[in-house]
Amino acid sequence: MNDEIPVDIDHIQHSVGGAGGHWFRRITHVSMFLIPLVYHLYGIEIANIVNLEPRDFVIAVGIAFVIIEAIRINFGIIIVGQREYEANQVSALAWGAIAVCLTLIIAPQEGEGLEAGKFTIPIICGLTFVDPLMGEVKRAKMGMKKAIVAGMVVSYIIWLGCYVLFSTPILYAIVLAPFTVLGEIPRVKWIDDNATMILFPLILLLIIKAIV
Repeated sequence: MNDEIPVDIDHIQHSVGGAGGHWFRRITHVSMFLIPLVYHLYGIEIANIVNLEPRDFVIAVGIAFVIIEAIRINFGIIIVGQREYEANQVSALAWGAIAVCLTLIIAPQEGEGLEAGKFTIPIICGLTFVDPLMGEVKRAKMGMKKAIVAGMVVSYIIWLGCYVLFSTPILYAIVLAPFTVLGEIPRVKWIDDNATMILFPLILLLIIKAIV
């Protein structure tokens, strides 16, 4: 059985809802950039609604996603924007949601407000903006090399932008930006790039922090 997904596959043909479902998926994907901003600005207030600390609230959300995804797979449910093959395996949405939760739980958070997101914001925004951009470049049959170039440009804009706005250390920005793009390259069905595009820079960040 071949688990590799073609680089330039046209996902519109395999998405629930066709073109409309595909673009709904893309818009939803991009809108996830709001998650770390809301977390660092209003996380305490939101978590207080259910009498939890922000980190514990994120853990609860992550567990909820795992349970909901297990139920979805058990019944073979796919919703608008999801792809046919996701009926019987962990969906891209679930992979992304769990990876985002892991980032908010374990990534170093230093300072207050948005400055505390000096690592979480670029890691998560790398996924939300770079992934759909590279996907559309490949879908347009422009090739993996052009997708990588486009992804690298946007990834560095995000990381260097966070250096300017949120005091992300410049050396971390330079080193970690390519790993967002690297996470898009594996094309297998058993793990989605929504996870690897976050886990690759996150794991390297934790390794560097442990060494330095």
